[in-house]
Amino acid sequence: MSTTAYIMIETSVGKVNDVATTLRSTPGVTTVDIVIGPYDIIATVSAADMNAVSEVLANHVHKVKGVARTLTCISLNRG
Repeated sequence: MSTTAYIMIETSVGKVNDVATTLRSTPGVTTVDIVIGPYDIIATVSAADMNAVSEVLANHVHKVKGVARTLTCISLNRG
């Protein structure tokens, strides 16, 4: 069973499209939606377990130039 996480992302001013483009080619990121509200992007990460989700966040998402802040919500759905 895999773990799904929803990552709400606030970007630096003018960087939303660049961040979204980069995230769309990031391993483990399955969807990227540009949204209106307190966050600029909601990305979905699917990984084997919580540790793998953490690896995607630390090694990929947080290193994208223009990512200012994130909030991660883990899905509790158990298929």
